Amino acid sequence: MPVLTRRDILKTSGALAVGPTLLMLAGCQQPEPESQQSEAAPVEQNESEEKKEEKTEGTKMKIEYLEIVTPEADALCEVYTKLHGVKFSEPNPSFGGARTCDFEGGGMIGIRGPMRPTEEPVIRPYVLTEDIDAAIKAAAEGGGEVAMPPTEIPGQGKFAIYILGGIECGLWQN
Repeated sequence: MPVLTRRDILKTSGALAVGPTLLMLAGCQQPEPESQQSEAAPVEQNESEEKKEEKTEGTKMKIEYLEIVTPEADALCEVYTKLHGVKFSEPNPSFGGARTCDFEGGGMIGIRGPMRPTEEPVIRPYVLTEDIDAAIKAAAEGGGEVAMPPTEIPGQGKFAIYILGGIECGLWQN
């Protein structure tokens, strides 16, 4: 009997909504309501967090800039403002006319319109790196196509873009 995987579902471009009962049958568990949690739960949670830290130490990534390109930039900024109670800047020429807003804990989001008629809507994360030249070289050696070599934004840092598997990926160095 063939096994249906998440990848199979995604390939069909379909979405599957499942209820709590089906999730439990699939081996997923819902969190217990706080009133039903035992006194031992916080200890288990702390141990779990410690194990998670050990497991991910040295493999953490930080998104320094999240760029959203859309022909509806002003409308999206307005929705984010209403939903999240944030305030976006005026269009910033250093960021291609993006309206920006800081993330809690550092980094920022920028929402802008396309800069040329052929630019498609995209959400592009820029991952922080200590050596952007070495990072873009490694991306190219790994099969990525360099779409934008390391480029300085005065007073902000350097960015670069590569495309791998049809996904646009950004790099950022402060």
